[in-house]
Amino acid sequence: MNELHDPVARIRATAIMGCGTSVATEKQGETLEQAMKAAVLIQRWYRRYMARLEMRRRYTWNIFQSIEYAGEQDQLQLSSFFTFMLDNFTQLNGNGPDLISQLLDPVVDPWLDRETCYNLIHVPESYTGPRLSFPLSVADTNALLSAFKDQQTLHARYVLQLLYETKKLLKQMPNIVHLSTSYYKEITICGDLHGRLDDLLLIFYKNGLPSAETPYVFNGDFVDRGKKSVEVVILLFAFLLLYPDYMHLNRGNHEDHIMNLRYGFTKEVMQKYKTHGREILQLFQDVFSLLPIATVIDGKILIVHGGISDQTDLDFLSSIERHKVKSALRFPRCSLEHLDISQPCRQTKRARSTDSSRPSSSRSQNKTQRTPNTRKKRCRLSRQDSAASTSSSSSSSSSSSSLCSPRTPSCLSPHAFPSSPCMPYSVNVLQVPFLDSLSSVPLPSPSQHEQEWKQIVDILWSDPKIQDGCSPNTFRGGGCYFGPDVTQRLLLQHGLQLLIRSHECKQEGYEFCHNGKVITIFSASNYYEEGSNRGAYVKLGRELVPRFYQYQVSRTTRKLTLTQRVRAAEGSALRALKEKLFAHRSELMVGFQQYDQNNTGRVSVCEWALVLESVLRLDLPWRTLRPHLARLAPDGSLEYQSCFEDMGPGIPLPQVTPNLAETLFRYRTDIEIIFNIIDKDHSGLISIEEFRQTWRLFSAHLGVAIDDSAIDDLARSIDFNKDDSIDFTEFLEAFRVVHKLDSKDQQLHEKMDGEKRTG
Repeated sequence: MNELHDPVARIRATAIMGCGTSVATEKQGETLEQAMKAAVLIQRWYRRYMARLEMRRRYTWNIFQSIEYAGEQDQLQLSSFFTFMLDNFTQLNGNGPDLISQLLDPVVDPWLDRETCYNLIHVPESYTGPRLSFPLSVADTNALLSAFKDQQTLHARYVLQLLYETKKLLKQMPNIVHLSTSYYKEITICGDLHGRLDDLLLIFYKNGLPSAETPYVFNGDFVDRGKKSVEVVILLFAFLLLYPDYMHLNRGNHEDHIMNLRYGFTKEVMQKYKTHGREILQLFQDVFSLLPIATVIDGKILIVHGGISDQTDLDFLSSIERHKVKSALRFPRCSLEHLDISQPCRQTKRARSTDSSRPSSSRSQNKTQRTPNTRKKRCRLSRQDSAASTSSSSSSSSSSSSLCSPRTPSCLSPHAFPSSPCMPYSVNVLQVPFLDSLSSVPLPSPSQHEQEWKQIVDILWSDPKIQDGCSPNTFRGGGCYFGPDVTQRLLLQHGLQLLIRSHECKQEGYEFCHNGKVITIFSASNYYEEGSNRGAYVKLGRELVPRFYQYQVSRTTRKLTLTQRVRAAEGSALRALKEKLFAHRSELMVGFQQYDQNNTGRVSVCEWALVLESVLRLDLPWRTLRPHLARLAPDGSLEYQSCFEDMGPGIPLPQVTPNLAETLFRYRTDIEIIFNIIDKDHSGLISIEEFRQTWRLFSAHLGVAIDDSAIDDLARSIDFNKDDSIDFTEFLEAFRVVHKLDSKDQQLHEKMDGEKRTG
């Protein structure tokens, strides 16, 4: 009887009963037919609605990921500039390398060399947090779990001792850890956590705490981005000390002190441990460099953080001294003194690399050239293409395995100029600044240390792609893209059957590729925005069949519908994208005006999309995004000035020219990193002289000529209390993109709240 409530079932029932001759039967048939048509229309509408929702979800994801990778590339370029300056120049206006060396080659405090230095730190009676005793016991780890759930901070004395004990243990461990399921019922593999303590606690709640019955492999990227990185990494290290045979940690690309400067871990440590923060950070640097770089289960499953390249050699990786690579962003030291400078050539304009090596079915193979940048560069490094005839699916070793930016610093023209954007290239010539021109010098053959560095970079930074072959990962900025053939070759070479890696956020928390031979596992849910993705972990038993478990830590999204979740994530992504447009306003305007010769303020949608992609290189569906970013004129053309209408600067400083202001908007994070290098005590204050040094370093990084007198005037004007020190947090706040609609909404809410209070 229930079937007759369904319109389709009722029509079928009527047909079976035969043709009625009464008027009532005919009317009933017409009614059922109309109901059927209505049901079909509703179904079609629903399918179109869900398709549009899926489209919005996908381009939101693409925006988040593209901006994330662009930020990583900026970090690589900044650190590569530091490396080049430190290695090849004795001074930068008298202060450069001294400042840079504080970051890249920090001098170890003699106090830290003393094994029991932590015993000299007094723990006051008022401290109510955990008091650890070593060797650790289950009671200690339980105390840590309870304390961190209650928002307590572990005392610096215990943090230092825990790091010392972890360092001693890791020194005894091999580069590649071999595990066997014959000793365990199942092994749990977790991906990136990125400081999400709630995700880690949920994993422990669902799957059990680390123990002999529940062994774990955590596959890197424990820190950065999240606000609880210290707590996450302390818990992982504590369980490693408690159960060294059942808790295993691989190194990720964020277990790197230079990455930590940009993505939050350094700042978090200094805020939580103001007195002993520097000592703690130095120990973290040592411990991170000692983490194993791979794990193998039953000789069949390889687990690495990023991926592989066509040059990955597991036997070679087993023999290297991994602790020497303190940072994968720190290219092995080499001096220009060993290079033969000859045949000076004229300086060329800087051009950002195309990212055509990024695998994407939607990417056009014929990109327009990026609008030339009018800024003059003081130093330039370019690669010459000597492999024009090489096919794109068989890159040479020099092109398939590299950290794109550190090998070629950003201010030194970080990328190559191959004859075709689809062709790989071989690096055999270096362009270096010599007097007032550039000189071509042959690159020396890679040293043993450089080969070791390259192997580690590929393991930590690489990503899989659909196409065969191996090519530089220019979109992310480091490592390579490796295809199914590269995966298959390495698996066969070492008798493996599966590669498990992390490094990439996936909407469902995991993903298969390369014909099921590669699994990506990502354990930080809500990575980009609340509701943006699930987290997951994978379990392997003796049969080595992966079983996935998904979850999503959320206090708010459970109450939201799917549409509301997509709308919230979409809004956040579009905000970030609009800020990117605002930061590149002058370059975009130059590009638009090249198509708008009559100064009408309008271009076609196609021209608008071409300019955005040529300048930003984000590989986004610009035409699909157009309704959210720009306004159409009545004739169908696009008013390109409308791209910037919804945004404005923060607190304007009258002493800053518009061109300088835009530079500050664009490189705000880089400036903050340089400030933090100079601000040794992390007080947030720097002197006027340190402010000048910052600008010398920054202008050298960008190749932007900034007049010293203008900087002096700016420094004096923002020294509000005239004490010869500058609060650079306030200074940087002036160079933050403000969304005008948000400001209006905030003013409206404040007005409504005021009316409620007075009413």
